[in-house]
Amino acid sequence: MSSSAPDASKSPPLMWLAPQVAIVFFGFMAVGLPLPALPRHVHDALGYGPIVVGWVVGLQSLVTVVTRGPGGAFADAHGPRNAVLVGLPCAAVAGLTYLASAFTAQVPLASLGVLLVGRVLLGFAESLFLVGTMTWGIARVGAQNTGKVMAWQGIAMYAALGLGAPVGLWLQQRYGFVAVGGATVASPLVALAVASRMPALSLGSGGGRVRGGLVKVLKIIWPLGLAQALGTAPFAAMAAFIALHFADKGWGGAGIALMGFAAGYIGVRLFLAHLPDRTGGGTVALVSLAVEVAGQLVLWTASSEIVAILGAVVTGLGFSLVFPSFGVQAMRKTPPEMRGLAVGGFMAFFDVALGVTGPIAGVVAGRFGFGAVFLVGAVASALAFVVAFLARPRES
Repeated sequence: MSSSAPDASKSPPLMWLAPQVAIVFFGFMAVGLPLPALPRHVHDALGYGPIVVGWVVGLQSLVTVVTRGPGGAFADAHGPRNAVLVGLPCAAVAGLTYLASAFTAQVPLASLGVLLVGRVLLGFAESLFLVGTMTWGIARVGAQNTGKVMAWQGIAMYAALGLGAPVGLWLQQRYGFVAVGGATVASPLVALAVASRMPALSLGSGGGRVRGGLVKVLKIIWPLGLAQALGTAPFAAMAAFIALHFADKGWGGAGIALMGFAAGYIGVRLFLAHLPDRTGGGTVALVSLAVEVAGQLVLWTASSEIVAILGAVVTGLGFSLVFPSFGVQAMRKTPPEMRGLAVGGFMAFFDVALGVTGPIAGVVAGRFGFGAVFLVGAVASALAFVVAFLARPRES
């Protein structure tokens, strides 16, 4: 059974979004929990080197990039609720492969093989339930609240990563990798329990496959996706290199800098998530990117730990609304019956940015020092500003 989106003027959108936030949080815990435990399991328990560790960790993201489009097409053809109800069990099965890997650790090749299967499955699962929850959320609160949906889904994802990683590491240290596998099975099942009690909602006319598919959607959203990807580069560079930069400078506050980035990011989303919906996203994107450029330049030129931490905070303030600002513009250009495919394609730009920025920043850091990574982030954000300016909508 399906129904139209609720009237957001009669009930607060966040009340309608709360179940989606819970689904994303518990579903994405399946990504966050094993993240720090996998390298130790592959290296220490199975005896493989850094290259294999890198492939095990990165395989899930690679699969996610490839399956974002098909995941969106599935949500369009079968409904976002069904995408979620298929994706979450797949995430739980991925947890079962972690358990199998733990129990077969005495046969490293077999253990690694089943682990790789789990990483592929989790990448596919993430595409389905993240695209599904986002399009489902838009259906519940209406397209006029797209920015809120994207902002709160981002909060849930980062909260799941921030909590899941230390919990997963603690479980591994206390009870072994088998406990990480068990928790990875349980968390998406909690999300599934929430999702299964919610009614399906239609995004609008259509339903079924749309002729033209992903190519047609990419023609509509690619400038905004490109700008969003460039605006994501500072986050990817900071995540990979800020700890090494601080260590190279003899500073001890890398953890505080990352916490400051997260605080700025979440604070803006908590209090200003309505701005992209209210303005159309174009102006908010430009302001956000300008702030992000400033934060990266402060980090690049910082001569003290305090100033560098301030640069991280400012970067978080700027980065916070980049994704929802461009997302609002992309969704307004996309027909309702193609919205799931558009969400999947748009999120793929984010995934590509995470995958490409690290290697590029690594080459720059190797030649010019770790601090130069933040100059790369500033240049990328400035390029995003130019693309966003050229692609901006006419806003009232």
